[in-house]
Amino acid sequence: MTRFVVVPQWQGSPQSRAMALADGAEAISGDLPHAKVVHVDVPLEAGEPIETGVLRASSLRRVQEELTVALDRLPDDEHALVVGGDCSVSVPAVAHVAGDDLALVWFDAHPDLHTADSSPSGAFAGMALRAILGDGSETLVSGALAPERVVLIGARARDEAEVDHLASSPITDIAGDDLGPATVVAAVAASGATRVYVHIDLDVLDPAAIVGVGDAVPFGLTRTQVVDTITALRERFPLAGATVAGFSPASPTAAVEDLGTILRIIGALA
Repeated sequence: MTRFVVVPQWQGSPQSRAMALADGAEAISGDLPHAKVVHVDVPLEAGEPIETGVLRASSLRRVQEELTVALDRLPDDEHALVVGGDCSVSVPAVAHVAGDDLALVWFDAHPDLHTADSSPSGAFAGMALRAILGDGSETLVSGALAPERVVLIGARARDEAEVDHLASSPITDIAGDDLGPATVVAAVAASGATRVYVHIDLDVLDPAAIVGVGDAVPFGLTRTQVVDTITALRERFPLAGATVAGFSPASPTAAVEDLGTILRIIGALA
């Protein structure tokens, strides 16, 4: 059974429309079954870096703590589908279900593999996957997963530091041109994992498939590619949890244009 955990966090984003991420999370929440939705409170204030090198770290840490409490309260027979907000909501969510049998499939136009030292923006969303691997500020990292258990899909906007990190990392890196459901399933199986967590930043989709993202990157995935890959993964592996993040519509009217695509993806995960 799926429980939807809505986290309208914007403080981790580097985008000029960062606060629209809160609106996006609430817009998605409005179309979910009310009885199955849990809301996590997000501070109104931006927050301080608290000597971490991460912008707004104090607010981000508070949200991590609140999200962890919400996840701890879920019954054992439920898994969480976390609705962000920015991508860093996945850091505590993955940590909550981590184990030696877990693989992480990370759909994102950006690798999110910066640390505070390499990030050009200081925004934590761009460090989220690296934090899950245990690198970065001790205040915010989880160290929940080994890179051998990570499959990165659709990352086509890479900074030099991320390219360098991937060149020496055992992360499985699958470009959109090489994407097929069987390829992803085989990569997860090769990791030895028996459960999977799926993270989806909606900017992995091609701009023709979605409008409401802060940093649209050409040559992305189609909705069908994403849904078919999720379906194949779920046919082979139990789903330990999932995240859908990165929806920042310009207006309520604009949100409606994208919700059909987003709800199809959520339907595949739920």
